[in-house]
Amino acid sequence: MSKHIPHALAVLVLLGGTCWVARLNADPPKTIKQSPDRAAYDRTVRQALDSLRLNGQADDGSFSKQLGPGVTAVVLTGALQTGRVSPQEPWVAKGLKYLESFIKEDGGIYESRHDCYTTSVALMAFVEANRDGRYAKIIANAQKFLRTIQWDGDESIDEDHPFFGGIGYDSQKRPDMSNTQFAIEALVKAGAKSDDELLKKALVFLSRSQNLHSEHNFAPFTEKIDKDDEGGFIYTHAGKPESKAGVSPTGGLRSYGSMTYAGMKSMLYAGLDKNDPRVKGAVDWLRRKWSVKENPGMDQVGIYYYYHTMAKSLDILGEDPFVDAKGIKHNWRVELFEELARRQHSNGTWTNPADRWYEGDPNLVTGYVLMALSHCKPAPVTK
Repeated sequence: MSKHIPHALAVLVLLGGTCWVARLNADPPKTIKQSPDRAAYDRTVRQALDSLRLNGQADDGSFSKQLGPGVTAVVLTGALQTGRVSPQEPWVAKGLKYLESFIKEDGGIYESRHDCYTTSVALMAFVEANRDGRYAKIIANAQKFLRTIQWDGDESIDEDHPFFGGIGYDSQKRPDMSNTQFAIEALVKAGAKSDDELLKKALVFLSRSQNLHSEHNFAPFTEKIDKDDEGGFIYTHAGKPESKAGVSPTGGLRSYGSMTYAGMKSMLYAGLDKNDPRVKGAVDWLRRKWSVKENPGMDQVGIYYYYHTMAKSLDILGEDPFVDAKGIKHNWRVELFEELARRQHSNGTWTNPADRWYEGDPNLVTGYVLMALSHCKPAPVTK
């Protein structure tokens, strides 16, 4: 047998050499981009800002005036958050002056029934623009207004009431996740801390709008949750519980992406730990439904609202890369930026063909995108 050993070794050496050569000739493993391409990012943002400045603004400083002042607030907030424009630039200053014309005696900044939405986003715009303190009074009064419209003891209800802690709009003021998350974000941007009384109360409402049966939420709809929806969020549990994504085969309410990111973000703002079952449940749902191609549960409906909420939420979560339920790592800033760049029109704007919630309006949607992109900035150049 020993006389065959040299031959066997030769074969092994040959095979080993062949494998070694094959490895040299194989394609190198793909690496995950760590940051959006700087030139592409700069070009995308510049084209969007130029389009808004040159083509989107009316002489009075407004953007899409027919939709109310909220669109102007979204545009200015998104533009300022990019860090590429100054509050003193003529078109920005004109837009801020236009928003000032909607300030009410109660401190709110609104025109009609969208008092929470408009005040919240206008507050964010003024916070971004308040680099020399000139908007301090406006900011303080807007915060007071948002606190007055939260459902709490001032409306003669206690914590057992389904409206408690939430904020809504229109004549009925039924609270919902969307209005509530905008108000929370605006107040946090203005300096509210996680132990703020409004945030503590809001956490009650947030918990009850989650598809998670627990000590914090034992509403009847949680007894019909489809396993696929567990941990995600619906639009509201107040009044008649509602999800914009519809009803599941089990009779429960469908979770969907934009509200789940909104819920997760708001709970973190309210001081919940990442290991809290409510936060973990939301994050687990988002892992299962990871996508930059659609608003999970809604396909293309509300996709740009989804994008800016997603970017803010993943930023505050601080998990980068984000790992989906299959164990795949996603550099979400790169993936989100590349998807947004792909969707940008040649004139620098964005619109949604699935035109619901005003997403057919280029000014509103471009403002949403700038908000999202402000969380996707390329890593600083190191020397």
